Amino acid sequence: MGKGKNVILCVDDEKTVLDTLQHQLKSIFDDKYLIEIAASAEEALEVLDDLDSVDIETILIITDWQMPGMKGDEFLVQVKKYENKMIKILLTGQAPQKALHRAFMEGGLDHYIQKPWEKEELKAKIISLK
Repeated sequence: MGKGKNVILCVDDEKTVLDTLQHQLKSIFDDKYLIEIAASAEEALEVLDDLDSVDIETILIITDWQMPGMKGDEFLVQVKKYENKMIKILLTGQAPQKALHRAFMEGGLDHYIQKPWEKEELKAKIISLK
C-alpha cells in the first residue's frame, strides 16, 4: 500500500463488479487515490484495520448489500467505529427498504446507487459528496 495516498475501498463478492469499479475509478481519478478491493465485508474490515494501523485514510467506501456473511448495511454500521469523514455509497440491486433505512440511519450511508450503474452517475455522486 502506497503511503501518503488516500484510499477508495470497493466491497463486492462479484469479481466482475470489483474489476469494473476499479477500472472506472481509475479512469475518473487517475492515480490520485489508491483503489483497494475486498470480496466480503469481513475482508473489507481487515483492510480498514490494516490501513488504519499505518495511518492511511479511507476516503470512500463503495459496497454491495447482498454478500455472503455480513450484509452491506451491517458492514456500514461496523465501519462507523472508524469515525472519519469517509463517504459511503451502497451500490446494489437487491437491498430491501429496511436495510437501506438502517444503512442511512445507523451506518452513515451517504448515497444509494441502483445496479446496474452508469459510470457518469457514480462519478457525479462521488464528486457531489466530497
